[in-house]
Amino acid sequence: MSRTKGGTVAHARHKKIVKAAKGYYGRRKNTFKVATQAVDKANQYATRDRKNRKRNFRALWIQRINAAVRAHDETLTYSRFINGLTLAGIEVDRKVLADLAVNEPEAFAAIVRQAQDKLAA
Repeated sequence: MSRTKGGTVAHARHKKIVKAAKGYYGRRKNTFKVATQAVDKANQYATRDRKNRKRNFRALWIQRINAAVRAHDETLTYSRFINGLTLAGIEVDRKVLADLAVNEPEAFAAIVRQAQDKLAA
């Protein structure tokens, strides 16, 4: 049986890695060994940061809600507002609350009033 050379497969594999490293700086973009390390590390960061993105957006929504709540009533804090929503039975997630605070201030003001009423009672 004759020997087969693996040049075609190896070339395709190398080409795939180097293509993924396009735009990198220095030898990371064109040297296979260094590009492999760079692409592997980039994939590790990408996997980690898909989780972190969810955390970051939740933190952003909380900051926006807190700022909007304090604009309506300086004594009302974010945590007391969320407690008031729970007591009022309003189940709106933070993403929607932040969107309402930015784009629909009248609707958000109505929700804040309902939460304040339940906290006062």
